[in-house]
This record gives sequence, structure tokens and C-alpha cells, in this order.
Amino acid sequence: MPGAHLPGAPAHQEPADPLRIKSEVDALLAELGPRPVAGPAENTEAGADITRRARILEQAHDVLVDALATVDKI
Repeated sequence: MPGAHLPGAPAHQEPADPLRIKSEVDALLAELGPRPVAGPAENTEAGADITRRARILEQAHDVLVDALATVDKI
């Protein structure tokens, strides 16, 4: 079964719902918002923002990987 190699993958997953997946990814990407313009004095804030943005993108990636794991390969 596709995705069966993923850790913690259940034996019988329900098929991916494209609308649910799109809404989850859209919601995560909306959290990114516009990228703030940082000056040299704001390096700590910029580093925290990069970390937050990376976490959000990783979550969106996980949603897409989980969806792909439920799709039958032809």
C-alpha cells in the first residue's frame, strides 16, 4: 500500500479529500503573511520569524505528504 512505509501509517487510511487538503494548506500558508522587512537591529526577531515560517511550511509539507500516502499509485 502506498505510504505503508511511513512511520505510524495506519493499515487502512481513508482516501485524501482534495478540498480538505487544500483548505488545510491554504490556512497554513495564510499564517505566513507578508514577510516583514528587518533592519540590522532586528536580527533576533528575524531569526524567530524564520523559525516560525519554517515550522509552518513543514506542517504544510506534512499535510501534502500524508495526502500523497493515501493516493494509489498508477
